[in-house]
Amino acid sequence: MIPSLPPWAGMHPLLVHFPIALLFTLPIFLVLALVLGRRHRVWAFTALILLFLGTVGVFVAGASGEAAGKLAERSPEINAVLERHEHLAEAAQGVFSGLTLAFAALVFTPIALKRELPRWGHRSAHAVFLLIVLGSLGFLVQIAHQGGRLVHQFGVHALMAPGDIPPPSSGEQDRD
Repeated sequence: MIPSLPPWAGMHPLLVHFPIALLFTLPIFLVLALVLGRRHRVWAFTALILLFLGTVGVFVAGASGEAAGKLAERSPEINAVLERHEHLAEAAQGVFSGLTLAFAALVFTPIALKRELPRWGHRSAHAVFLLIVLGSLGFLVQIAHQGGRLVHQFGVHALMAPGDIPPPSSGEQDRD
């Protein structure tokens, strides 16, 4: 029997891993775009798609986390960590939105203007962008660390609907 999906507030643990995976894969494609240059635009387009999907994922994970946070048991310690987790997530939403817009401009402006950047300009812009992305991934590390503290240090878990837990099979029931 396939268990049903948890309610929206319980989806947070399922959703947070997608933007992390997409955004931590991004530097590979940025390096390929940097090294292979303008003639191999597919790497820059792929990086832009990863960045866009990862940014959307940050927003979706944030929305599910907000719903989950409203149901979490609270203590002063949990509140402090949860507040830091939320503030970092909101900052990451802004940072990755800005990065997505900036990289889209970097990719599409030469196409729209029908004028390529000189080779040094292309490489310099991509190198600077790569360094900014690497620094920005620190937001994800900190967000994940605070979320991990909530789960592993304080025992905060996503709430599941009682009907989602299947009854024990006949071999698992107590026999008196």
